[in-house]
Amino acid sequence: MGYDIQADKGWVHRGNLYRLKQLMKRAAQGDRMTMAFLGGSITQGSVSTQYTNCYAFLVFDWFVKRFPKTAFTYINAGVGGTTSQFGAARVEEDVLLYKPDFVSIEFSVNDENTDFYQETYEGLVRKVYGNICEPAVILIHNICYDTGVSAEEKHREIGAHYSLPSVSMKPTIYPQVVSGAIENRQITPDDLHPNTDGHALLAEVITDFLNKVYIQMQEEEQPAEMPKPLTANAYEHARRYQNHNSTPVCRGFRADTSFKKYVNDIFRCGYMASDKGAGITFVVEGTEIAVQYRKSVRHPAPVAIAVLDGDEEHAVTLDANFDETWGDCLYISTLAHHIAAGEHTVEIRLVETHEDDVTPFYLVSVITSA
Repeated sequence: MGYDIQADKGWVHRGNLYRLKQLMKRAAQGDRMTMAFLGGSITQGSVSTQYTNCYAFLVFDWFVKRFPKTAFTYINAGVGGTTSQFGAARVEEDVLLYKPDFVSIEFSVNDENTDFYQETYEGLVRKVYGNICEPAVILIHNICYDTGVSAEEKHREIGAHYSLPSVSMKPTIYPQVVSGAIENRQITPDDLHPNTDGHALLAEVITDFLNKVYIQMQEEEQPAEMPKPLTANAYEHARRYQNHNSTPVCRGFRADTSFKKYVNDIFRCGYMASDKGAGITFVVEGTEIAVQYRKSVRHPAPVAIAVLDGDEEHAVTLDANFDETWGDCLYISTLAHHIAAGEHTVEIRLVETHEDDVTPFYLVSVITSA
């Protein structure tokens, strides 16, 4: 490609390298390793020509080539259009279940740069970093190449608090786009998702960091302790209610029992309804409550409301019509944030349907945390 992106500037926070050094030492000895990559559509590999061109796989391949004695397992847990709020709720099932040795976390262009997403991000980070497997964790910060927008500011505060190494595209790739040294359409079709060349640049920034750690691998370092939370940290214990782990009262909703084939097979294990007046009620516990449903590009689609604890006056509209064109969206509507702990009822009810609805209303899950 020949792009000068100054990859050496990408390591924006050194962090504590104890776990990563220990992982590399074990890999050099031939231990088996499971490498997981958690994030949104960029991690998933959107727009790259094939999965082996995705930055996550290229970083995985760096480990494979650097440590040929080791048998590595690759887990790509990227799901497009999702935030760290969902990441905290699904990380147990999609990543931690497999006892990973390494986890990268990438949500800086999916989250907004707000206190709310700083808190959901911290919950996710604590859940991964505090796992019994003690994985090496690195944070990846991507950026929108037209606006420079990302949640990196809030996310880096979390990384610094937990002394986690952080790698950023803001001081590396982005300045070259702004200056015109790299024409944005050379590396991204939409200023968000990298194409194959863009993924290669991301991987170059990350592997430059990994090469530096490799050089320092034998230098002794003490492990870092888990600090107290920086935020209110209400999302560390997030969980999802779906049809395999809940028993809601259904009135016209039916469970989707089709098999979920892979992590990106996202519209599974939920509940569907097509008729106006159909309802479903969950009894849940927590201080944070959200509803996750499908917004469809196929119009028209039904409209529902979500009612928390019988409060009809403050019902939240769940409009399944999606105004974008890139595909159906796994959308989260937050119903409650920092409410009183205890038992709560969540009712979802269809209030608008059409004779020519193309798809039923699809409730993917109710998400809570305490």
